[in-house]
Amino acid sequence: MSNNLIDRIALVTGASRGIGRAVALELARRGAHIIALSRPLSQAALEELDDEITELGGKCTIVPLDLRDGDAIDRLGSLIYERWGRLDILVANAGVLGTLTPLGHLDPKDWQELLDVNITANWRLIRSLDPILKLSKAGRAMFVSSAAVGKNRPYWGGYTVSKAALDALALTYAAECEITNIKVNIIDPGPTATRMRAKAMPGEDPDSLPKPADLAPLFAELADENCDTHGELIRYREWAKAN
Repeated sequence: MSNNLIDRIALVTGASRGIGRAVALELARRGAHIIALSRPLSQAALEELDDEITELGGKCTIVPLDLRDGDAIDRLGSLIYERWGRLDILVANAGVLGTLTPLGHLDPKDWQELLDVNITANWRLIRSLDPILKLSKAGRAMFVSSAAVGKNRPYWGGYTVSKAALDALALTYAAECEITNIKVNIIDPGPTATRMRAKAMPGEDPDSLPKPADLAPLFAELADENCDTHGELIRYREWAKAN
């Protein structure tokens, strides 16, 4: 396995399962020190991830944190700076599906959670982590979008609106980083065999879909300090065909 990420510091949100967990393992295999973040209710899963990374010979620091806690996100940047002096890689993967229902039926609490987790938390991460990404010789930031954006499917409104806003946020951040050492990109995983996908499509055969581990090398490629891709939306299926 390549060690092209050796000693790089990588923060992965939503790291307790699914795509986040697979990406954390892949980056650890390549030498990165993983800061694995997920909500406090998932602490046991984070500890299992920590054990697996340690068994691989890698390094992991777990952070049980609710992304709706903006003050905690503000403190996160300072804590990372105090311990490592920089952040090299941000994988902003965490997200919620919400309830699939007509817009007029969507509960205000569900709407607010979609905005809080899928968009506001990512803005707070940028606000907290941008200064320490700039301290890396090659800062890399990846935001996980969705194939739902642009399709405007009935009943998917809350999720689609929040992910479309995330795309706008990430591309704006990319434009602001144009003359810095930070490269910012969006990844559209497409249909993937995750718990969220199973919730949205309960009758679908998960064996017909790519697994989270299949996507992880794309994240590792964009995390490499020699990768110059910037301000792009990369669709996994297109990348897989080309590779």
